[in-house]
Amino acid sequence: MAQRRRGGGVAALLVLAGAGAAAILWGPSLWSRYGDEVLPSGQCTVTLGDRTDTKTAEQANNIAIIVAGSIRNGLPARAASIAVATALQESSLRNIDYGDRDSVGLFQQRPSQGWGTVEQIMDPYYSTDKFYEGLEKIANWTELEITVAAQAVQRSAFPDAYADHEEEGRLWASALTGNGGDVTCDLGDAGAMTARAFSDRIAADFGEGAYELLVGEMSTETTTLTATAGDATLDAAIQRWAVAVADAEGVVASVDGDAAWQRDEDAAVAAPSDATQISVHTP
Repeated sequence: MAQRRRGGGVAALLVLAGAGAAAILWGPSLWSRYGDEVLPSGQCTVTLGDRTDTKTAEQANNIAIIVAGSIRNGLPARAASIAVATALQESSLRNIDYGDRDSVGLFQQRPSQGWGTVEQIMDPYYSTDKFYEGLEKIANWTELEITVAAQAVQRSAFPDAYADHEEEGRLWASALTGNGGDVTCDLGDAGAMTARAFSDRIAADFGEGAYELLVGEMSTETTTLTATAGDATLDAAIQRWAVAVADAEGVVASVDGDAAWQRDEDAAVAAPSDATQISVHTP
C-alpha cells in the first residue's frame, strides 16, 4: 500500500492553541522575502530544557508519524523513544526504497523476514504499526534499555548502534506525545491544504476519533479547524505535532498555552474568540 496522502496546492496552515482544543488555519502563502532576507533552513528543532535536537522538515514529518503511531496504538512515550531511535539508525528517518539486501522503508524492514511486501513496508503507517507490533511481543520491553529493546525487534548486525540515538528519541517522543518540550521549524512558503485533507491526516496519525474536529471561520485566505481531545496531554501533543508536519501539511503557526510557533514572525496570529481552545488553521 502506498504512503497515505492528502491534499495539495499553494497555501498555508495556521495552528493556534489554548487549553482543551486545537484550531488550524490555512491560507495563501504568508511568507514574502525582501532584499537580503535570509532563506529559511527547512529544519525543525525540538527543545526540552537545555537539550535540543534539529532535523530536516522531512525527518520531522516522519517523526510525527512514528510518535503519533504510539498514541494510535495505545502505547507510552517510551515506545515512541525506541521507535524514533530505531528509525534514525536504520534510515536516518527517510522513507527510502533501498537498503541492505532487501531492506526498505523507515525501519529498513525486510520482506524476506516476514515484515510484509515492499509496497506495504514503504507505507510509513504500516511499517510503524509493524514495528510497534514487534515491540509489544518483547517481554518486559518497557524495562529494557532503548538500544536493547530496539535490537530485540530489529535483530540488527549492529546491536549497539541504536544507543547513539537514544537522546534524540527521548526528546522528540516527549514533545510529540505532549509530555514536555517544544518544537519549532524554520520554513519558507507554505503549500496548500484543505480542511478535509488535514482532518484525514490527523485521523491517519492519531486514529479515528482521537480528536473532535470542528471547522470554524472561512475566508478567501484562511479556514479555521478546531481539534479537541479533552485531555491536556493530547492537546499539547497535537500542537507540537502540527509544527512537526508544518512543511508537509502547510501549517503556518501553532499555539497551545505558552507553546507558540508561527512560520512567519510577522504574520498575524489571532486567538479564536474562545481563547481556551487550541486553534489549528488551514488553507
